[in-house]
Amino acid sequence: MSENTQDILIKEAAAAAAVSGSLFSTFDIIMLLILFGAAVWWLYSSRKDNKKDDLLLSKYSIQPAATIEVTENSFITKLQSSGRSLVVFYGSQTGTGEEFAGRLAKEGIRYKLKGMVADPEECDMEELAKLKDIQNSLAVFCMATYGEGDPTDNAMEFYEWLKNGDPDLTGVNYAVFGLGNKTYEHYNAVAIYLDKRLEELGATRVYELGMGDDDANIEDDFITWKEKFWPSVCEKFNIESTGEEELTRQFSLINHSSGDISPNDVFKGEMSRLHSLEMQRPPFDAKNPFLAQIKVNRELHKGGDRSCLHVELDISDSKMRYEAGDHVAVYPTNDVNLVNRLGELTGANLDDVFSLVNTDQESSKKHPFPCPTSYRTALSHYIEITALPRTHILRELVEYCTDEEDKKKLLLMATNSPEGKALYQSFVADACRHIVHILEDIKSCRPSLDHICELLPRLQPRYYSISSSPKLHPETVHITAVLVQYKTATGRVNKGVATTWLAEHKPLSGEPLPRVPVYIRKSQFRLPLQTQTPILMVGPGTGLAPFRGFLQERAIARKNGKEVGSTILYFGCRNRDQDYIYREELEEYEKNGDVTLNVAFSRDQEKKVYVTHLLENNLDQIWDVIGKRNGHFYICGDAKNMAVDVRNIVTKAIVEKGGRSESEATQFLKKLESMKKYSADVWS
Repeated sequence: MSENTQDILIKEAAAAAAVSGSLFSTFDIIMLLILFGAAVWWLYSSRKDNKKDDLLLSKYSIQPAATIEVTENSFITKLQSSGRSLVVFYGSQTGTGEEFAGRLAKEGIRYKLKGMVADPEECDMEELAKLKDIQNSLAVFCMATYGEGDPTDNAMEFYEWLKNGDPDLTGVNYAVFGLGNKTYEHYNAVAIYLDKRLEELGATRVYELGMGDDDANIEDDFITWKEKFWPSVCEKFNIESTGEEELTRQFSLINHSSGDISPNDVFKGEMSRLHSLEMQRPPFDAKNPFLAQIKVNRELHKGGDRSCLHVELDISDSKMRYEAGDHVAVYPTNDVNLVNRLGELTGANLDDVFSLVNTDQESSKKHPFPCPTSYRTALSHYIEITALPRTHILRELVEYCTDEEDKKKLLLMATNSPEGKALYQSFVADACRHIVHILEDIKSCRPSLDHICELLPRLQPRYYSISSSPKLHPETVHITAVLVQYKTATGRVNKGVATTWLAEHKPLSGEPLPRVPVYIRKSQFRLPLQTQTPILMVGPGTGLAPFRGFLQERAIARKNGKEVGSTILYFGCRNRDQDYIYREELEEYEKNGDVTLNVAFSRDQEKKVYVTHLLENNLDQIWDVIGKRNGHFYICGDAKNMAVDVRNIVTKAIVEKGGRSESEATQFLKKLESMKKYSADVWS
């Protein structure tokens, strides 16, 4: 606010006070002027603070979801007004479900079905019954299962509506493809339920349920399913189509010269609202993250060749609240070296400003990410550079090759033939080649950078179990994360996006604290309401994270004079003197009687010892907690091996110490899960 503007406002306030002199005393007028002056001073100070924040923008890391401009939530109206008959809904937590939905909608044109992608959270899903009024209409659902058999955040309301409602869906044609992971107990539970429930409500299944397994090759699962799905659709609607491939761009490119757009109108990493970095407004969530200061960023390992970070984020000004067991989502920034290299390989000027505009004017998704923006911003904040390219991307890259052998190689990998699958597995999956590596090794392939930005998936937030309790740390959120870095078969070193960024952003004396956009995601991973309830926790490595918060909470309860039940922790690492994270804290808790520690050091002796070995030697203790004393059992860590092994050991304890049969033990465990007395916070 300029000084002239302040003078004018003060004079106007004085004039107003003079006019109303008959209504106010001199004292009242003086108080009004004082209050008004204070307001002006506050606005001026806020503007100064915002200018200070402008200087910190280079420290920020922002990742957007796709910009959605919703003015009408009637998907039926959109279908009818644009001559469409195919709608593909998605339930997506990491972006893969949305990507698959987009590919199906795009392919529909080959089979005379013009399609659109729809987010159930943005639609009036009660209109689903009206779909039967559109000729040759079809609803496809690409639905991911998240957590312990739960729907994704954007599909939750739709899922609950189907579960609790009783709509008549007679005449509605549908198909479901699920995205799951076989290492999880509730593999594709949402898709299985949805497929069954839609049939129960009268809808007609056009093709069988597809089951994608992210632990194996979900891309292969999806391609195999849709190659049989489309012929079934054609048969259902008597469509004669060769299904010939037609490569079309979904978005058109607009290049902005320096004179036709103001720098103030260019996105610089914001989520969706322009200038949201400078003017943060609560509530903060997935679409509006909070820029948290990194107050602490220290190394936890005391030796060895690996790194584990302890990071403390300041949320004091956010009004965000969390509970022990919740997750914090961190929006990372891509490695600047990868960004620059991609610019070199495509021959692009990374500082050019551009927009990608949907060629489908009826689509609610006008841009794949906030536009206009620069290529540097898009590659830094909006594009998942390090994701392994799926086969449809390789097919699009064929058109940019000048060498016939390069064309044949990419084209083969894009097919579903045994030879194509094998080559994709060895060249892309096993060698962990992302887009930069592929362009480096397929030397005649030089795509346009705008097309790369269209093809690659959106950069997704990384979720971490919060390793603190708000009862002890109400204004900070703690993260415990291993730095991801590994050598590939080609000799390259791949790095984790978020942990690499965090490792490079440590608070330095005399400099502004680095900031990172975050939000809190609620979890069902909770301590029992009664502090006297016994708990048994299994968390090797960084699986310790949520249990650190649990221990803090139980220790405070004991200090406050509450009765606290048995608190048992199984923790494992490689070496006592290298990667025993939070050792001093844990041993202090043990000394104070707050926890019973069972620690396995896998490499401190000739024969490896893991937490599962310790557990198996304590079946009586397991049954005592869950069978005799009505306690809670928790697991956090690797889903593929550790969590499965632990579950088998618990089942064994129920059989051997609880006197149950195998089937009875399975039912007993499922009952514990339904009562939230057996909880898992695991990752693949």
